[in-house]
Amino acid sequence: MSWTDQDFGFEVPAVVALTLMYCDQPGRAEELFNTAIVEFEAKGWRGAHLSFVYTLLGYIRYRRGRLAEAEDFVRNGLQIADRIGHDIPAQWYAIGTLIETLLARGNVAEARQVARTYKLADGGFPRAVVYPDPQAVWGKLLLAQGRIEEAEHHLATAGKRLDLRGTRNPSWSPWQLDLALAQVTHDTELAAATAAEAVVRARAFGASSVIGHALRVAAAAAEPARAAVLLKEAVDHLDQSPAAAELAHALIDHGTALHTLGDPHQAARQLYRGMETAAACGADALVGRARAQIASAGLRPRRLSSSEQESLTVPELAAARHAARGLDNAAIAKELHIDSRTVAARLSAVFTKLGTDRLGLGRALGD
Repeated sequence: MSWTDQDFGFEVPAVVALTLMYCDQPGRAEELFNTAIVEFEAKGWRGAHLSFVYTLLGYIRYRRGRLAEAEDFVRNGLQIADRIGHDIPAQWYAIGTLIETLLARGNVAEARQVARTYKLADGGFPRAVVYPDPQAVWGKLLLAQGRIEEAEHHLATAGKRLDLRGTRNPSWSPWQLDLALAQVTHDTELAAATAAEAVVRARAFGASSVIGHALRVAAAAAEPARAAVLLKEAVDHLDQSPAAAELAHALIDHGTALHTLGDPHQAARQLYRGMETAAACGADALVGRARAQIASAGLRPRRLSSSEQESLTVPELAAARHAARGLDNAAIAKELHIDSRTVAARLSAVFTKLGTDRLGLGRALGD
C-alpha cells in the first residue's frame, strides 16, 4: 500500500511500521519510513506528513539507542512542524520524542528548556493519541529533575487514562516503569508492586526489549541478591533485542549489583561492556555513571573503543546466519567451536546493528 494512497491515507502503513518497531524490528520499520519520505517528496507533501515521518524515524533511532541520530531526525521533524503551526499532532509527536531522547542522553537541562518553550508544564496536553504520550513524557522529565511528587501525579494520571483507553502495553508507553522508579524513592513495596505488574504486561506482549526494561526497573525495588538475578535476566533479554541504550543501562545496573554482592570480576565485565555500549549510543550520563562505578570498585577505566562499524564482522555474520536457520545459542556455539557467552555477545551486536530481533534475522540478512 502506498503512503500517499488517496483513499486510505498514510495511517495504515504508519501503523504497520510502528508495530514492527514495538515488536523489536525497528530496522524494518525504518525501511518503511524511508519509503514514505521518498513518496511524500515525490508528491510534494512537505508539511505535516513529512514532519511526522522524520520524527518517527527519530523515535525508532531512539529506541535502537542511536541517540545522536535520533536527536537530529526529531529536530528536523520539529522544525517542519513549527513552520506549519502550533498545537498540531505533528508538533506534539516531535516535542515528546525530543524530550525522551535528550533525557536518554543525560541532557536534562536541555529537555527542560524544550518543555518550557512549548509550554508542556502548562498542562494543556492534547486529547488525541500521540506517540509518546505527552503527559507521561512530562512525568518522566519531572522525575529526572527530582520532582518526585509531581512526577508520580502525572505518571499515574497518564496511566489511568491510557488504561481506560485499553493501552496497556509498556512497549507503547512505559509510564508504569517510570512511576515505579518514582515510587522507589519513598515506598519500596509500592514500587515493587507497580514494577511487578509492568513485568507481567511486558511478558504478555513478548518483545525482549520491553521485558528487559521492565525487569531492570523491578530490580530497583528489590534487595541486592534478588536485584542481581533480575538484572541478569534483563541483560539476557536485551541481548536478544536491538535496544542498545536499554542494554547499556541494564549492564551497568547489573555490574553495580554484582559489585555490591562482592563479585568484582563479573562486575567489571558488565560495567566495562555497559560503558562501551553507552558510549556507542551517545548516552553520556550513563557513561559517566559507569566510570564512577568502575572507579569505586577500584578498577581502572580503560580507553573507550572508537571503532563503531555498522557492517557485521565475519564472526558476527557466521553467528547470525546460524541463528537465522533456527539454531539456539548452544547449537551455534557447537557449530562454531566457541562458548555460548561469545555467541550471545556476537548476536547482541548483530541485533543492534541490523535493527531486528531473532525472528527478523532472515529478512535482515537477505536470506
